[in-house]
Amino acid sequence: MPDSDRQTPPGPRFDWQADLRLITEAAREAGKVAMAHFGQSPEVWWKNEGRSPVSAADYAANRILEEILRHARPNYGWLSEETDDDPARLSCDTLFVIDPIDGTRAFLAGKDTWCVSVAVVYKGAPVAGILVAPSLGEEFTATIDGPARRNGQDIAVSTAGIEDSLKLASAQDMVASFSPVLRPRIERVEHIPSLAYRLALVADGRIDATLVKKSSHDWDLAAADLILARAGGGITDLDGQPLVYNREEVTHPVLCAASAELLPALLKNISRIPRS
Repeated sequence: MPDSDRQTPPGPRFDWQADLRLITEAAREAGKVAMAHFGQSPEVWWKNEGRSPVSAADYAANRILEEILRHARPNYGWLSEETDDDPARLSCDTLFVIDPIDGTRAFLAGKDTWCVSVAVVYKGAPVAGILVAPSLGEEFTATIDGPARRNGQDIAVSTAGIEDSLKLASAQDMVASFSPVLRPRIERVEHIPSLAYRLALVADGRIDATLVKKSSHDWDLAAADLILARAGGGITDLDGQPLVYNREEVTHPVLCAASAELLPALLKNISRIPRS
């Protein structure tokens, strides 16, 4: 089931617009904090056995998000890339899912394609989300019961079909996994370091689709997943299953994102990619 087919989660009626206003305020403040470090060579450490950089900017942005959000919603759970995971989140129906700087490598290299990603997740599904890309002057927002917007204007996915030329954001080895019939019509776009921002570009139609390598995390995906869904798209695993958030395991297998119409056809044309 594509994410665009998701309906408002069952249960009491919540004011997700109020949560969107809250996370928008927090993400903007975190963006300001990050921008104060941008281009200033912040201190860098390495995690995940030296494979992933984290900077003083990431930690500073995370702190301001915690201060604002946890004070405003003390009953919500918390999952952030830059906070030690607390298993207590698993007992929370509602939680914040945070990446203080998605695209840290781009940030440290002085490239503009990074963003602050904040989502509210309710019973495994994102219900409010924002991406703030301060260096680009862009904000993407959505709630489960409202439109996807970029800088306040409604956005929609591309109308490209499987028979058209397709702009695809993925590594070359993943493009090679498509069927020989489809491959000649694929135009591979330049690498976009922030996964969240890449999905936002699918949501507003600047690219048609993307393949995502395995081991992406909840915090890379939750806000962008919702924005893409409300723009008429979806992101699923290679079996067409939508993502579930706030599980014990927060990583995901190989994923594909596109418009709701294009996504099933792309999935039928993929082969040779390990599914986990």
